[in-house]
Amino acid sequence: MNIYLKNGFRFVVLLLLQIFVFDGFSLYGFLIPYVYVAFILFLPFGISKSRLLLLGFFTGIIIDIFGNTLGLHAAATTLLAFARPGIINFFFGKMEFHENEQPGIAKLKFQGFLKYSVLLVFLHHFALIFLEVFSFRDIVARLEQVVLNTVYTVFVIFIIALLFPGKRNRY
Repeated sequence: MNIYLKNGFRFVVLLLLQIFVFDGFSLYGFLIPYVYVAFILFLPFGISKSRLLLLGFFTGIIIDIFGNTLGLHAAATTLLAFARPGIINFFFGKMEFHENEQPGIAKLKFQGFLKYSVLLVFLHHFALIFLEVFSFRDIVARLEQVVLNTVYTVFVIFIIALLFPGKRNRY
């Protein structure tokens, strides 16, 4: 399948799942899996930084429009998109990536994909939650919320990644 069609389909499906399923599916009133971030996580390695930032912003603003959250998701998802190339370079700088290859369990292995996704999802959730409360009061409770939401989101992303594994590209 064409890489643009595949990512376009993933974009639509993840946003629809987030808006119509996961936004209404919270545990304990504050744990919500933000699976839409998987769209940014699974974009190809060779994507330009400007396109990555635009896609991050666009993804977040759509969630903001449907969730009436005034740009919180746009800011957090743009930060995620900004940090992604640095995190990839930090963890996998010695690996060789081809332009249309996508990060996933097949390419990064389980442990590598776990590090990659946990750090980026944590960064996203940290920004999202602290921008929402806009205060460092009750910092321990907020950090607990960030950690629990990160674990919950990464768990759901791993289930999605295992249910719909991508083909390992052969070059």
